[in-house]
Amino acid sequence: MTLKVEDLSVSFPTGPVLAGISLALERGEIVGLTGTSGAGKSLVAEALAGALPGDATRTGRITVDGALAPPHMVALAPQRLDALDPLAPVGRQIDRFARLAGRSADVPGALASVGLPATTARLYPHELSGGMARRVLLATALATGADWIVADEPTVGLDEAAAGRILSLLADLAASGRGVIVISHDLIGLARIASRVVILRQGRHVETAPAHAFDGLGSCLREDFSRALWQAQLAPDAPC
Repeated sequence: MTLKVEDLSVSFPTGPVLAGISLALERGEIVGLTGTSGAGKSLVAEALAGALPGDATRTGRITVDGALAPPHMVALAPQRLDALDPLAPVGRQIDRFARLAGRSADVPGALASVGLPATTARLYPHELSGGMARRVLLATALATGADWIVADEPTVGLDEAAAGRILSLLADLAASGRGVIVISHDLIGLARIASRVVILRQGRHVETAPAHAFDGLGSCLREDFSRALWQAQLAPDAPC
């Protein structure tokens, strides 16, 4: 099965913010999505999951094997931890997402799939570490039964070890047969787990590069912007 985004554009009453975004994703594969802040990465995620703001206008096609993809086929693990309900324990929230997707919830199974014990179901969001909260957001997405998962900045705010565990978890999800899009500023981490990386700049598609292009100084990257983005991560303390 192939998920395709073709010529995706999003605009608001104030004007266009995304234009001409295209990507393809197979089940069992990870595709990365990166770019500078404000490039439109989270809007791509929201468009895929059918979660754009009410005043947004979307054009372009999102299909699975050529047929229009209904929103429930794509589940979003959002960037913001406040997407978790502070007044409900984790288990109830996972159950809620499953039922919205018309499924019977397997809360222990959803937690186990992200490496969390069943006892996590009793915890409230304020009792979770940052890494645990990121895993719970993934668990809520998995509980929907969606074949396609979009993880928006799943490692932001985590230390290197915790971020590495989340990226390994996403690789495991792809290995289990799901298609996974990982949105991240961590281009080094993306290059380790993704087959391809889509690079955005100011709402435009700059290029889609295979993971092996991010070797050395990125001489195999086609665009100057892509090389500059990669080299800035290799030397984060270098002057602009």
